[in-house]
Amino acid sequence: MKIPLRYQMSEYDCGPTALLNAMSFLFDRAEIPPEIIRSVMLYSLDCYGMDGRACKAGTSRMAMMYLSNWLEGFSRATEFPLSCHYIAGCRVRVGRDSDINDALVRGGVAVVRLFYEVEHYALVTGAEEDRIYLFDPYYLEEAEPEFVRDGVTVTCAHPHAYNRIVPYSCLNRETRELYALGAPDDREAVLLFDARTRREPGDTIEYFI
Repeated sequence: MKIPLRYQMSEYDCGPTALLNAMSFLFDRAEIPPEIIRSVMLYSLDCYGMDGRACKAGTSRMAMMYLSNWLEGFSRATEFPLSCHYIAGCRVRVGRDSDINDALVRGGVAVVRLFYEVEHYALVTGAEEDRIYLFDPYYLEEAEPEFVRDGVTVTCAHPHAYNRIVPYSCLNRETRELYALGAPDDREAVLLFDARTRREPGDTIEYFI
């Protein structure tokens, strides 16, 4: 059984929440090894706030890269059908021929670092011609004024798949505005697949709505 995706518990745990939501999106609850849950929480939230307090700057790029490698290694060692790849820099964008859109076409998802007041992680789960479907772990019941200005839709009607619909043009901005991926050199994403259902070139493409 697939369970609804969840929201972060604090102002800081968007990184581990987005990664665990990727697991919930790809796999049934009974399939997810508890070692993955333990390790995601153990190795995330590694940044210190400006006041020197642990965890108050969320999860670093280094931790996300480490977790991507750990998940891939764990899956190979245990034959858990997860495939996981870390990408960074100019490869992190949305649109035709991008790594993220390719992953979505093949049935995968992407955990991306973007901006929502500060650097923030969210889960990309689907796409259409000019917009991305993502699950932002920061809970909102309705769109705020800046969402309307930037063409972002907020919805709570699809708890197993997405709660935001974001134009490509919004995500691909090189600024630090709402849902922008930011400067190309600073971008990162983790692409994740269920190896059993990963589609190959030539397979029929189906986007959800």
